[in-house]
Amino acid sequence: MKLTVASSPHIRGDFRSSKLMLDVVIGLIPATLVGCLVLGWRSLTVVLMSMACAVLTEWAYSLVTKKRNTLPDCSALVTGMLFALTLPSTVPYYVVILGSAFAILFVKLLCGGLGQNIFNPALAARAFVLLLFPAALTRYPALGIDGVTAATPLHHMVMPALPEESILDMFLGNCPGSIGEISALALLIGGGWLIYRKVISVRIPTAYLGTVALLTLVFSKTGNPVSWMLYQLFSGGLLLGAIFMATDYATSPVTAKGQVVYGIGCGALTVFFRYFGLFPEGVTYAILLMDAFVWVIDRYTSPRRFGVKKGGGQNA
Repeated sequence: MKLTVASSPHIRGDFRSSKLMLDVVIGLIPATLVGCLVLGWRSLTVVLMSMACAVLTEWAYSLVTKKRNTLPDCSALVTGMLFALTLPSTVPYYVVILGSAFAILFVKLLCGGLGQNIFNPALAARAFVLLLFPAALTRYPALGIDGVTAATPLHHMVMPALPEESILDMFLGNCPGSIGEISALALLIGGGWLIYRKVISVRIPTAYLGTVALLTLVFSKTGNPVSWMLYQLFSGGLLLGAIFMATDYATSPVTAKGQVVYGIGCGALTVFFRYFGLFPEGVTYAILLMDAFVWVIDRYTSPRRFGVKKGGGQNA
């Protein structure tokens, strides 16, 4: 008889990491297509290069260390794709390669592999390359004009002022920005797919977006609070982060209450960084900072065990 010794939980089911990851890739396709159509087909080159570099880095690591090949779980594909979607289409290719390799090697593999990383690899990589190449990540091409940069809607709101683009333009994706963030509609379609497939729950995205909506509505910087709130929700990487980054299994809380607390914290920090930070985009640092406190959130939001009093004592 062959016995398998493994840690709990001992649950058998049809869930596989590869299936979950491929669902995430499918969910990201609408945003990727809009980015390619609006920003140009160089966007597709950036996405494919990032995914290929992520896969090659993981393969090379397993080859050098003689460890089990983990490519079949498809997590490298997701990391490479997510990282690329946080970049402008004009980003130099060496930045794409460096960031994608950093995400896989230093944030994922050297931390123990899939499920052991503390921070979201794609966002950690973005923060890393933003530190080294800030100009490359803050220059966005003007729509339909090669070689000319344009300010994103978030840059206009720093002044503060409402963007030149209409809310409808931002909802559909007719505005400058990073490859995967420009179309709110495409991101919502992808999020709907993940919810339908039960890859993610609505708790974190709802708490995240609801907190941003409430705070920007109450503390509006213009005479039209509703418009200001909608522009904040549809601009930057907020929807991309709330739906695809903050819901990462490895870096988000496992308890239901903890997920709500985590989402509220991400939302509050995003508004704080957008209002007072050096860069107008606050999603990256908000999620990374909350990732660091997930263990605390899980500890204090875990449900009480049956037969145990509050505080750890046994019931009589």
